[in-house]
Amino acid sequence: MSETSAADPVPADEYPVIVVGAGLAGLVATYELTKAGHRVLVLDQENRNNLGGQAFWSLGGLFFVDSPEQRRLGIKDSYELALQDWLGSAGFDRDDEDHWARQWAEAYVRFAATEKRGYLYDLGLRVTPLVGWAERGGALADGHGNSVPRFHISWGTGPGVLEVFLNPVLEAERKGLVRFAFRHRVDELLVHDGAVTGVRGSVLEPTELARGVASSRTVVGDFEFHARAVLVTSGGIGHNHDLIRQNWPADRLGPAPRTMISGVPAHVDGRMLGISESAGAALVNRDRMWHYTEGINNWDPIWPDHAIRIIPGPSSLWFDANGKRLPAPCFPGFDTNSTMKAILATGYDYSWFVLTQSIIEKEFALSGSEQNPDITGKDRLTTVRSRFTKGAPQPVEAFKEHGVDFVVADTLRELVDGMNGLARGPQLDYAAMERQIVARDREITNKFSKDAQVTAIHNARSFFGDRTARVAKPHRILDPAAGPLIAVRLNILTRKTLGGLQTDLHSRVMRPDGTPLPGLYAAGEVAGFGGGGVHGYNALEGTFLGGCIFSGRTAGRALTTALNRA
Repeated sequence: MSETSAADPVPADEYPVIVVGAGLAGLVATYELTKAGHRVLVLDQENRNNLGGQAFWSLGGLFFVDSPEQRRLGIKDSYELALQDWLGSAGFDRDDEDHWARQWAEAYVRFAATEKRGYLYDLGLRVTPLVGWAERGGALADGHGNSVPRFHISWGTGPGVLEVFLNPVLEAERKGLVRFAFRHRVDELLVHDGAVTGVRGSVLEPTELARGVASSRTVVGDFEFHARAVLVTSGGIGHNHDLIRQNWPADRLGPAPRTMISGVPAHVDGRMLGISESAGAALVNRDRMWHYTEGINNWDPIWPDHAIRIIPGPSSLWFDANGKRLPAPCFPGFDTNSTMKAILATGYDYSWFVLTQSIIEKEFALSGSEQNPDITGKDRLTTVRSRFTKGAPQPVEAFKEHGVDFVVADTLRELVDGMNGLARGPQLDYAAMERQIVARDREITNKFSKDAQVTAIHNARSFFGDRTARVAKPHRILDPAAGPLIAVRLNILTRKTLGGLQTDLHSRVMRPDGTPLPGLYAAGEVAGFGGGGVHGYNALEGTFLGGCIFSGRTAGRALTTALNRA
């Protein structure tokens, strides 16, 4: 394999493009450039084992609009409906910072409704037949949330998505079109006569650590590479808790959590945002983030503070730290930011699910490729057995048995006692918990209800996919036949940066005066997945991998056009 060291200079005329970051967006852009015959130098501060970055660990969710999978399930979707949902969720309200983000949003939804599936299908990617209904919203038609199911899981999860781009990039490496410089950390963008002309940085000591494991930052050398253009695809700030707290939108969501656990590896540090800003780039919407409220501590961690997200169905009862049931639209899987605000308004940074064995068997999915070995391994028989037969998937049962955030009990009294043993705040009142659960259980008798969550459950089960594989048959939480009872302490899990480097529709990085910074491009999370914040304030889910693919493709094709004209 072709790699470079500090003592091995790379002439600008040999590698006209430098890509900073070997994650999904960087690989997509590199694929597009090499497909057109251009040479690319790819730098990354981690080792070769980490090729693909965060995307490897993902569930592989993709946002498609009016797909064949949707149509087979009777889902009527359209570009107009999807754009209505996107704009209602994004809430763009900043003239300058959202100028390009809004245009990227319209372009991305159009891509998701037209070319996206075919582009990936032609590369060999397939998706599972059932479509998930993520981030359901729960307010008005033109407000936040997906009106219909759009969450398509890639066959092979995150590694399956990476594979279709990584394989041709590795083939291009064998042909000499791509050169990787691993353990090369960029510390500075070189600027000459107002244009970015290369990078300077530090060579970190070699390591053979496995993917995701936190690596040494010991410097053993330095480097300086020049090129006609630099593409930054270095990701966001998800593991940099100091930077998250520094930019936390307390006015919108409440005080930053004292306790946060990390849904991404330690190398997701956000360094290139500040480095690019110092070189003259516009950094916008830095207060917009996407962190989850359903985080649990990984009982078998890979990176520091390793968190896993529960991707829940709609039936678990959600209580705040004081033991008060959360109101609409703060139901499992409905409105992430509204729920975050409600949780933090209590003065505490955790909450509780209360559910039954019947609910966990059907409704608990765990984020991450490693938590879904059946789909990741493309094992159809195991997938069917795991998802459609009695019992929870093995990874879910493992968390129930070993996870520090889980309580399992036969009676509500025992359950509440166990919850109080895990509480980081107030002790829960047994009588108050019992009253709220019994009140909800009385609403289950009929197929109609004044309880908004019960109504939402019935609505979900009107969709074939939810009824068969995602939403448990309505039952009383305190019905012994559905037990045992389960409680889960839910923590704030850090994940995505929604703001970033502002880019135009050609992925050129903007300066604060609204003009392009010559020689600098950006794609993926570092660019807010396009335009410096294509999601606005809220994400519709299944949109992060797709955002990396779309912005990486856009950058690669724009750079190809620019190089061909030179």
